[in-house]
Amino acid sequence: MSLPGYFTKGIVRLVLAAVFTLTALAHGQLTAIRAGRLIDPDSGTILIDQIILIRDSKIERVGKGIDIPPNAVVVDLSRMTVLPGLIDCHTHLADGAHDGEPMGQFKKTAAQVALESVPNARAMLESGFTTVRDVGAYRALGDIALRDAINRGDIVGPRMFVAGAYVTISGGAGALTGLAPDIQLPWDLRYGEANSPWEVRKVIRQLAHDGVDHIKTLSSGAVLTHGSNPKSQEFTLEELQAAVDEASHFGLRVEAHAHSAEGIKNAIRAGVASVEHATMIDDEGIALAKQHGTYLDMDIYDEECIQEGGRKGNVPKDFLEHDAQLGQIQRDNFRKAVAAGVKMSFGSDAGVCAYGTSGKQFAFMVKYGMTPMLAIQAATSSAADLLGRSSEIGSIKAGKYADIIGVPGDPTADVRLLEDVKFVMKNGQIYKH
Repeated sequence: MSLPGYFTKGIVRLVLAAVFTLTALAHGQLTAIRAGRLIDPDSGTILIDQIILIRDSKIERVGKGIDIPPNAVVVDLSRMTVLPGLIDCHTHLADGAHDGEPMGQFKKTAAQVALESVPNARAMLESGFTTVRDVGAYRALGDIALRDAINRGDIVGPRMFVAGAYVTISGGAGALTGLAPDIQLPWDLRYGEANSPWEVRKVIRQLAHDGVDHIKTLSSGAVLTHGSNPKSQEFTLEELQAAVDEASHFGLRVEAHAHSAEGIKNAIRAGVASVEHATMIDDEGIALAKQHGTYLDMDIYDEECIQEGGRKGNVPKDFLEHDAQLGQIQRDNFRKAVAAGVKMSFGSDAGVCAYGTSGKQFAFMVKYGMTPMLAIQAATSSAADLLGRSSEIGSIKAGKYADIIGVPGDPTADVRLLEDVKFVMKNGQIYKH
């Protein structure tokens, strides 16, 4: 071969290789998952021997007998049950190393709290929860920073939808309490305090400006706040109505912390998307929730952690007094709400129990009235609906984000399998296998 011919063929090969590379980049990374069993929470069914084709971060095709392109990376989960990534609608990932004592916030800098929150996010994702609705942090806007760091790829964590700060009355369930009255808190520890409908609107306008995804209000007292009474009513109906109305102007939904029966009913009447805890909900409240289509987001497992912390001396005495008998009341009312057909979402109050252990709540949801499939739906399709993100997450369908988990065995027969997720993919990227 002549030297010019050799170079000509070499150049052709380089050009063809470049074209192939550019074409591959244009079409994106292709991954194929072989799923032995696939849970479809939209229909409440289990599909057998499915192929999931993923291009970059999105699901391209799902079905049986789909041809796998030769350039696809193949992930064999043929001996596992595959589910959409789980969604926890009540977490507190940005509170740092949560020790059960809010006063501990005064011993840490904002930077320390932020850095302590990084492992919280990783633990949540690696336990199978690819999305969370984070419902407030004591230091305002730290959750926004955590969300954005995850989205940029700076740190590992779930997709976060964040509240920015608690919207609470002064000295209320979302306030840092217990200091002398002449001590002035810095702005980030009192950001969300509001004491009239117009003050509520002002706080929500600022939160919307600062980039939150939803609004967290507190309609009753709290269990884990000093000087609070979970049986009390805090925000009035008018203040809650102002919150829902103002949030709607920015396309934001509102969730309301509420333990007391009246606090729950006021929140439902005001039009919140969900009631958090809903501990002492009565028959009228259950009927109102069903009538309005309001989700109940009931953390019925974390009672175990509160009581265990009490036995170890890690939970303040007044918190244990607030909590007395409420755990069983909440669980009994959870059973009643399920039987009544109220919309239910999965919310663990992550941070009360150790981050990464939220999956332990599934067994309690089944114990108190749900089938395993209903419990799975609460953490997938129902949770996505509550977030207003059903077109993006909550099931394994074409066009949605490739948020996929896998467990050995059948979690619809033994829901405890979800306590130990073996495979985790978020946005088409594998984080655990």
